[in-house]
Amino acid sequence: MRIGITGHQRLKSDAKWSWVTSVIREYLVTIPPPIVGITSLAIGADQLFARSVLDLGGSLIAVLPFSDIERTFTPADIPAFRELLSRSSVETLEPRANDQDSYLAAGRRVADIADIVIAVWDGLPAKGPGGTADAVQYAITRSVPLMHINPDRSTVSWITSGR
Repeated sequence: MRIGITGHQRLKSDAKWSWVTSVIREYLVTIPPPIVGITSLAIGADQLFARSVLDLGGSLIAVLPFSDIERTFTPADIPAFRELLSRSSVETLEPRANDQDSYLAAGRRVADIADIVIAVWDGLPAKGPGGTADAVQYAITRSVPLMHINPDRSTVSWITSGR
């Protein structure tokens, strides 16, 4: 099964990340192998998900919004990104007019090739084009089943409209 991820890069506390990790892992262990994780490998939810998929014996497809994505990482975040990238099959998209449009294209591509999308999302509108809310909305319009993990409310819900 191909499972995509979209989600926040930062949360209010490490405890929230621990909870999100446990929810993702609890779900992934219910999926019969092989599991293919589809991610843009951003810090936060994407990398947490990628590590969980790999830990459970799955494989990764990295959908990068543009080839020089490393310029968007802090120096401290680059080693983890490179390690996950080295363990992934990589699809690099053509750059768009700006980074936000490229992020939106990557979020859409993840939803286009996923059987299910996991969204680690507070439920609020995107702060700019290409944010988690935009990826969620696109998945919903494409009728991709979506697991919504709300780290602020510690809730999990499903949005499905049949595919």
